Amino acid sequence: MSDFINDFWAMYVAVATIASIIACLILLWISGTTKVSPSADNTTGHVWDGDLREMNNPLPKWWVYLFIITVIFAFVYGALYPTFGTFKGQLGWSSRGQHAAEVAKVEKAIAPIYAEFVKMDAPAVAANPKANAIGERLFMNYCAQCHGSDARGSKGFPNLADNDWLGGGDPATISATIANGRAGVMPPMAAAVGTSEDVANVAQYVLSLSGSPHDAVKASLGKEKFAACAACHGADGKGNHAVGAPNLTDNVWLYGWGADAIIKIVNEGKTNVMPGQARLLNADQIHLLTAYVWGLSNKPAAAQ
Repeated sequence: MSDFINDFWAMYVAVATIASIIACLILLWISGTTKVSPSADNTTGHVWDGDLREMNNPLPKWWVYLFIITVIFAFVYGALYPTFGTFKGQLGWSSRGQHAAEVAKVEKAIAPIYAEFVKMDAPAVAANPKANAIGERLFMNYCAQCHGSDARGSKGFPNLADNDWLGGGDPATISATIANGRAGVMPPMAAAVGTSEDVANVAQYVLSLSGSPHDAVKASLGKEKFAACAACHGADGKGNHAVGAPNLTDNVWLYGWGADAIIKIVNEGKTNVMPGQARLLNADQIHLLTAYVWGLSNKPAAAQ
């Protein structure tokens, strides 16, 4: 849609608007000045359905005045509000500005609700029933669409209740992730691993790391080839929070379990994006939402 947001279309709308107003004025002028020679019975001579005759009466004055008022209103409105192209109007109104003002008004109204929790750390907020209830509603509105209402996610969407974190599960990291989002990228690694047989062997080795059923012979052959993956997942396969590389030893599978799923990801790579929520949530809301998410996987600590 960005291709349509430019000066050409603004001018196109402006010209169409002005042309429409001028057309209305021309129509009013024609209807007021054009004379029709009436018949003896004061009709124009037009007949429909055999007996319906068009009378040659002037337009009602109230209709003419209303028409003139409408045209004047159009010009006044166009002078005050953004109507003619890029002209912003004398009042400087915009839908973006009105939205920002309404958001500021709402935030001012709800600020006292969050004020008592601002100086509390995440564990304390997570242990507060009132704050936890607010955090839950925020989660339902902004997070549950992907992570589920129970926060346990689904294929491709992380489980937030199991203490398995791609980028780290401390409150500061959770807060930064909520605010700024995350982009997880695993490039296709088949060329770096070797042949298709090597990829299959690496898949068996990855399964062995988590104690999953695997072919021990192929896994032993794939261990050496796993070196191509160690740069992100680590030599021990326990992942790296700094780059969002998952732990391959904990039997948590974000994109599906089994050799076929692993081979597919090695061959094709994977890209996953969590959008940032800072444009929708203010700092106080992110603070409570952070505490709620942290508490999901730290329930004993939150309760304490």
